Amino acid sequence: MSILVDKNTKIIVQGLTGKTGTFHTEQALAYHGTQMVAGIHPKKGGETWTGSKGESLPIYATVAEAKDATGANASVIYVPPSGAADAIIEAIEAEIPFITCITEGIPVLDMVRVKARLEKSKSRLLGPNCPGIMTPDECKIGIMPGSIFKKGNVGIVSRSGTLTYEAVFQTTNEGLGQTTAVGIGGDPVKGTEFIDVLEMFLADDETKSIIMIGEIGGAAEEDAAQFLIDEAKRGRKKPMAGFIAGRTAPKGRTMGHAGAVVSGGKGDAESKIAAMEAAGIRVSPSPARLGKTLVEVLKG
Repeated sequence: MSILVDKNTKIIVQGLTGKTGTFHTEQALAYHGTQMVAGIHPKKGGETWTGSKGESLPIYATVAEAKDATGANASVIYVPPSGAADAIIEAIEAEIPFITCITEGIPVLDMVRVKARLEKSKSRLLGPNCPGIMTPDECKIGIMPGSIFKKGNVGIVSRSGTLTYEAVFQTTNEGLGQTTAVGIGGDPVKGTEFIDVLEMFLADDETKSIIMIGEIGGAAEEDAAQFLIDEAKRGRKKPMAGFIAGRTAPKGRTMGHAGAVVSGGKGDAESKIAAMEAAGIRVSPSPARLGKTLVEVLKG
């Protein structure tokens, strides 16, 4: 199985006609299994988008129109930061079940507004500032490179985009493959957290093991560790490996993602690693050893 997306996922693209949206839509259409069904542009409804290899998608003026016409159950957003929050809210109002926002640099207050709308909605948001989600041979949403994926049994969840790819590449090389890889993004206010994804991986019979990649800043990793401890007491536990990015970052300074800031003695790498280890996660000494670390866990 997989989580969140599969071969039945029908995706609309908000921001399709821009350079970024066009490039990544072409990549998604080229990846076998992915169903991209429409694009959205408020001033180009009724037109047709054409890709560099002759691909074409209908363009609708609103998300609601596209959903009604195509039966779409997912949306991916490549809208610039100034308009991204409104794009997310439009998808929420159209009751799109699964929304992925790739956009980086959305103002925090805009995301606070989005978060409030999400809590009263029927939608789930992945991101923003994330690489998206992929289920091998079935569905590619976002900017992850499809060539490194292989269908298998490892669930991957990560705050870091590039380390998501690293974990995928290594589990492919180790012959394990992936069920689904989920990049939740590194912003301080986002739609989906570690706990949400871990809950789904624990419930998925085909996901036999999990890699969790965190970063300094915030308390999401510690919260996830406590969740895993609580679930293990209920008999739900799977082999896990992990890593924390930003170990050498000076305290009080933002490093990379907007959410990766350490202050007040909280959110540092040491506390996160300790929490993860207490939850039974084998923390890799290097991102280059994530795959081998998981293999070691599986071998006991």
